[in-house]
Amino acid sequence: MGLLLQTLFNTEKMRFQMITVTDMSMQFSDRKLYEDVNLKFTPGNCYGIIGANGAGKSTFLKILEGKLQPTSGHITIDPNERMSSLNQDHYAFEEFTVMETVLQGYEKLYSIMKEKDALYAKADFTDEDGLKAAELEGEFAEMDGWNAESEAAQLLQQLGIDEKLQDSKMSELTEGQRVKVLLGQALFGKPDILVLDEPTNGLDPHSIEWLEGFLADFPNTVIVVSHDRHFLNSVCTMMCDVDFGKIQLFVGNYDFWLESSQLAAKLQENSNAKKEEQIKELQDFVARFSANASKSKQATSRKKQLEKITLDDIKPSSRKYPFISFTPERELGNDLLRVDKVSKTIDGVKILDNITFVVNPGDKAAILSKNDLSTTVLMQILAGEIEPDTGSVTWGQTTKRSYLPRDINEYFSDPKLNILEWLRQFAPKEESDNTFLRGFLGKMLFSGEDVLKDVTKLSGGEKVRCMLSKVMLSKANVLLLDDPTNHLDLESITSLNDGLISFPSSVIMTSHDHQFIQTIANHIIEVSDKGVVDRADTTYDEYLEHDETQNRVNDLY
Repeated sequence: MGLLLQTLFNTEKMRFQMITVTDMSMQFSDRKLYEDVNLKFTPGNCYGIIGANGAGKSTFLKILEGKLQPTSGHITIDPNERMSSLNQDHYAFEEFTVMETVLQGYEKLYSIMKEKDALYAKADFTDEDGLKAAELEGEFAEMDGWNAESEAAQLLQQLGIDEKLQDSKMSELTEGQRVKVLLGQALFGKPDILVLDEPTNGLDPHSIEWLEGFLADFPNTVIVVSHDRHFLNSVCTMMCDVDFGKIQLFVGNYDFWLESSQLAAKLQENSNAKKEEQIKELQDFVARFSANASKSKQATSRKKQLEKITLDDIKPSSRKYPFISFTPERELGNDLLRVDKVSKTIDGVKILDNITFVVNPGDKAAILSKNDLSTTVLMQILAGEIEPDTGSVTWGQTTKRSYLPRDINEYFSDPKLNILEWLRQFAPKEESDNTFLRGFLGKMLFSGEDVLKDVTKLSGGEKVRCMLSKVMLSKANVLLLDDPTNHLDLESITSLNDGLISFPSSVIMTSHDHQFIQTIANHIIEVSDKGVVDRADTTYDEYLEHDETQNRVNDLY
């Protein structure tokens, strides 16, 4: 009987913890994002929201949070359930300390703390004040308020915010530190529903790995938008696909969704195949994926769901992938790059100190640092955009280089240029006619009248696709790419990833995308305030594993 009651209690608790989306539609003046959306989000699952740029992923999060009202339909969340989300304004808490900022993630608890403090600070403390204080103390204890600061401090430590920084004002922190504190704010206090929009942006690899572990063990509901495929694969049990003007749920992580949508498209094309053959192909696919998924933390619940999938459950995607392929004009000779004792100070702050490394022909090198400014300044020096204060950069005589900087806005400042005319500036004479350029841009998803769009009106993703077009037309044999996946959607990231894997020459790049680095780089160069850690013939996972082992060893001494 006790087990039955507990089961009933858990079922009832889960029923109230659900987020229910009923007959929801969203339309702006110029277009309809989605209509007739009916979904349920339940505890114990992490939902990854995916869709092409502009499909309405972040808008959907705002609707769930109550920041936007849908055109029709409604969202049902039990009023006792606490929702927490990642604040996108990195400067919203400048006058607060780090600790106060995190505590504000649990608004009711923080409000009670401030109200209690104000009462106890009164010079004329009355009996009525005493009764109110007692009531607040009871609520405070119920919410485990006495452990709040220690829990917040532990959370900050795990995110890499040292104890000595926790009483500092947010205005005193670096951009990267602010990002971590705001993430801590969202995670603090065990929210019932956790909404995260691009939570890995600005995080170092170790913080991302910690967050993956945190979310894998999180018992409540998580809803996340991310362009990091490795992150989505690590944490998601369900994918929520914004496509065809609908939002649909699919079992599994990102890779499973991607492969199943590709399988659905293949089966749709091969409509003459017998139903039994199609079912067998689906069963083989699910069995293969289930075997791989059994290694993941979410496998126990997900594996059973996967095995129940039928042909009707998988749908082809309407996504379009740009064609990204780099062809070098000539092969590299014996020498590629030597960096010798390079240092650089900017605004009185030493950014690079005595940096030395060698990149050989055939290397695809990833330059990493906990400080993005360090990698960007180094890439600018390699590209010849700025000079080092001391040291030298020597390129091989056979190298032809093409550079994609992190900040590309200056390339798109001329309102007199449309996309077609913009790209013509960088095209060789034999490839500069309208027919060739229109065809080329069509492959990069600029079709028809799109090519006449004013370059100052482009989105971030469109600008990056233009820059990648410029790089492709250069026919360079060395690609210098500073965080090239920035602003791209998952489809463009996948195409760029595949293009760089296939590129037969050398790449020097920076990135925060785990899968991107792991599948492309064979040479890891870590830049820190102690110089360079140079690991040739090493994958990103091997580098992280070695780094983690070294940290554990250091902790022993």
